[in-house]
Amino acid sequence: MLVSMKSILDHANEHTYGVMAVNSINIEMVRAVITAAEEERSPIIVQMGPGQIAKHAHLDEIVPVVKELAKKATVPVAYNLDHGSKLEDEIRAIQYGFTNVMIDASSLPFEENIKQTSTVVSLAHPMGISVEAELGHVGQAADGDGRTDDMYTNVAQAREFVDRTKVDALAVAIGTAHGNYPKGYVPVLDFNRLAELKDELQMPLVLHGGSGSGEENLRKAVAGGINKINVCTDAFHAAKDAMTDLLAEDPKADFMALQIAAEAGVKKFVKNYIHIIGSNDQYVYGGAYSDSKE
Repeated sequence: MLVSMKSILDHANEHTYGVMAVNSINIEMVRAVITAAEEERSPIIVQMGPGQIAKHAHLDEIVPVVKELAKKATVPVAYNLDHGSKLEDEIRAIQYGFTNVMIDASSLPFEENIKQTSTVVSLAHPMGISVEAELGHVGQAADGDGRTDDMYTNVAQAREFVDRTKVDALAVAIGTAHGNYPKGYVPVLDFNRLAELKDELQMPLVLHGGSGSGEENLRKAVAGGINKINVCTDAFHAAKDAMTDLLAEDPKADFMALQIAAEAGVKKFVKNYIHIIGSNDQYVYGGAYSDSKE
């Protein structure tokens, strides 16, 4: 069930829940993410960024894996290019059959962001591929970004941006940042701004920098209108922690055992996260859950 991200997020927007978008860079992560979603009857988004593609998740090798596992899945799976900033990255993803592409021109001036985003929309939409863009700027946690409102999404600009670009989902900056936050730091999110954005746009909104944001923030963000949550750092930590735990228990564990442990660790993490953001049991046909999801 490889589908457009738009179809997944439109349903999430209508029914007020969030969907994980997990950066997955090998077969173990892709399989863990999709299997977890199936077991929780949740939609899911598999994604990877240009840097991850260049370093490890080479498209010739990883695309067939994602497509085959998605084809077998019993829940909707979308395949997203995360943070594409170059036109050639977007075109390549479209050619390889991604079902959504994200254009991140958020660090550029407003008019240039609109221009680049509109170009990608004009290429993707005729192919049935949806587009995510970013307005405001979700920076890097290590740099202390996300603690001041100078990069936050402006509501009036967001209205104009969506009207002119026709994007299908918008990543908004409300106080999160990418990567690892300093130890003990939990971001303070601007939920009032989120409410204003949702009220104005009435469309799927995206939270980047979901890792390390804390359960309470995540639940409140979803209740306030966030429908897609990007997760990379925490998923990578889940894989690493599972491997280091195994090595502590059994220093002779071989490479295959470590990969099995990593897959199990990511799967457990994703299943728990799905419950936090409310996407569990959203895709059940008949049975005990059908009435509760109407």
